[in-house]
Amino acid sequence: MAQASKNHDGGKYTVGVDVGGTFTDFFCSHNDGRSQSCKTPTTHYDLSVGFMKGMSLLARQNDQTIAAFLARVASVRYSTTVGTNALIERSGPKLGLITTAGFEDTIFIGRGRSWADGLGWQEGRDQARIQKPEPLIRPDMVVGVRQRMDYSGKIISPLRKEDVLAKLQELVDKGAQGFVVSLLWSFINPEHERLIKEIIEQEYPEDYLGAMPVILSSDISPKSGEYARTMTTIVNGYIHGVMAEGLNKLGNELRDGGFRKPLTLVHNTGGTKKASRTRAVLTHNAGPVAGLHGSAVLGNLTGDENIVFTDMGGTSFDIGLIEDGEIKAHDFLPVIDRWRTNIPAIEVKSIGAGGGSIAWLNGLMGNAIEIGPQSAGSMPGPVCYDQGGTEPTVSDADLVLGLYNPENYLGGEMLLDEDLARKAIQEKIAGPLGITPEEAAYRIRRLVDARMGQQVFNEVALKGHDPRTFVVLACGGAGGAHACGFGAFIGAKKIIAPHQSSVFGAYGASTMPIKEIWDKSYSLKLFRWVDQSYLSELEGFNNIVAELKDLATRDLRLEGYCEDQMHFKLELNMRYGSQYNMTKVHASRLSLESTEDVKKICDNFTRLYGEIYSPEATFPAGGINVEDFSLTASVASTFKLPVALDMAGAEPDSAAKRDSRPIYWSPQKGFEDTPVYDYGQLLPGNKISGPAILELPETTYVVEPGWGFTMDAFRNCIMEQGVK
Repeated sequence: MAQASKNHDGGKYTVGVDVGGTFTDFFCSHNDGRSQSCKTPTTHYDLSVGFMKGMSLLARQNDQTIAAFLARVASVRYSTTVGTNALIERSGPKLGLITTAGFEDTIFIGRGRSWADGLGWQEGRDQARIQKPEPLIRPDMVVGVRQRMDYSGKIISPLRKEDVLAKLQELVDKGAQGFVVSLLWSFINPEHERLIKEIIEQEYPEDYLGAMPVILSSDISPKSGEYARTMTTIVNGYIHGVMAEGLNKLGNELRDGGFRKPLTLVHNTGGTKKASRTRAVLTHNAGPVAGLHGSAVLGNLTGDENIVFTDMGGTSFDIGLIEDGEIKAHDFLPVIDRWRTNIPAIEVKSIGAGGGSIAWLNGLMGNAIEIGPQSAGSMPGPVCYDQGGTEPTVSDADLVLGLYNPENYLGGEMLLDEDLARKAIQEKIAGPLGITPEEAAYRIRRLVDARMGQQVFNEVALKGHDPRTFVVLACGGAGGAHACGFGAFIGAKKIIAPHQSSVFGAYGASTMPIKEIWDKSYSLKLFRWVDQSYLSELEGFNNIVAELKDLATRDLRLEGYCEDQMHFKLELNMRYGSQYNMTKVHASRLSLESTEDVKKICDNFTRLYGEIYSPEATFPAGGINVEDFSLTASVASTFKLPVALDMAGAEPDSAAKRDSRPIYWSPQKGFEDTPVYDYGQLLPGNKISGPAILELPETTYVVEPGWGFTMDAFRNCIMEQGVK
């Protein structure tokens, strides 16, 4: 014990944390390339309980007390679901919205498809009964103030302080606990929004009303699109208070334990920042984005450039793409819960298909088996957890089929009850269908595999790629157990189940850089169709970029970084003439010095547009506009990549084979005696022909019949169809 602690003296750790619906995952990377990981059940009643339990487990793995361990932690990268939960549960504060008079109904009118935003395909098709979501701010909590600016930011009608005070008092009398301000054209000129904030803070200082946040749309989302801009600000304001409370408690727990650094949050834009510098809305879906970022890092190690990232956890199945070694797909109008926003989030699709997804019979479809989207979560969890669950889940089916060892789940930390799982499947599925529990479990497994395979196929094919040419990365606690199943549905030739697959979101968080995106809407005609000339007045373009760079530099300096450590990337949303859809173009330089620089941007746009829509669709003569500026500011990650290990022979050591147990592979074969291997005893280069079970402390890899396994130089599980 003492010697182990001595070896760690002076070492520094980075801890990535991913809070899931069922488990909270932890990944600890050392500055010498070593790592540990663990999982704890997510404690939804108080996330700090499960969080501190996981940190204690990491400390124990490093043979240290929690205080000694936290003293050596250089950074905690935390992806949180606190904000998302507040939206789902509608547990946020009572907010008041201040907008331009005459536009009080904007968020209630919404967009043409706002009634279906955030719904699954089944609910979206039920148009007879579908309803718009209950608004986050009630109509009686929306007030309009008399003021107006035009499209250029020129004040047409000035803001009157007396009017603001009257409307403000109205909201306070109705119990407002925070204020959201979203005025017309404020993304061009924020003067009136800032004046309203100043009036509120003067009239109701903190020592009078307490800490009541004032959230401005010009700070949160300075972009065109009145509905999306307002809803982005409302969502941010709604989850702001809940997150602040939860993160303050978590920060206090860490400080009491000996951690002296600021907590860092993972963003859905692909980076991390201190919690105090984070816009709350950017934490939505951060865990899957962290996993996707980790996929790019892993692909760089293994030499795979085209990867479809999948993560099958307890509640959901996430899908994202790495193309040519990069994350290219972004969702510029992402739906958060039921609300359309305009944050520049990385695109990761999710469906309700996880180990905890509930299997049920759809009486309207002739008692067809359905999976999800309801989930058993972590409490009570699947029936086999013996915590009060009564509905059969995918994990229950896998256990009945023999794929999991009930006495070695989570390394023996959690015992599973196979009898309870079989009884639930018999009562809810097998009995009504007149089949055995094993056949019902087999159907549940194959159905969820088919659903996941179809979603993966759609995600890759609809982006113009052949799914068979992509390497499948199978992550999540249940990913390795189902990889061959859903991989077969897309014709996957190679599947990688990473050594860190069960905690891959936490692994990805550890690899992420310090980064944030600053954006702003501002329309400029780079090429005028009237006289076929390029923009000659470059000041407007350069001023916008300089403004964004100043904001980014200020934030990163507050993070403790110097300007020579910062990297900036400018991207522009561009379009032809009066077209609606935008194309994002990377600008090779931050400022324009000549008309030739303008021409290069326009030529780059035309080239990219032609690649997407075909060269025949390009039409430069119709004019080329830039509508949005997006500046990414980042500091490179210090994550230490692992070193490739020496390859051993193909034959596993005899110590690696634990035993064998009967596995139900199909109704035709029934149970078949199948070898079980201890993954920790296997060596790089070892090969195993399926069927086989590979057990790790935190997950299980299932090599189905017809598939072969190889361990690569980084201890990843490589599964290939037809390879022996």
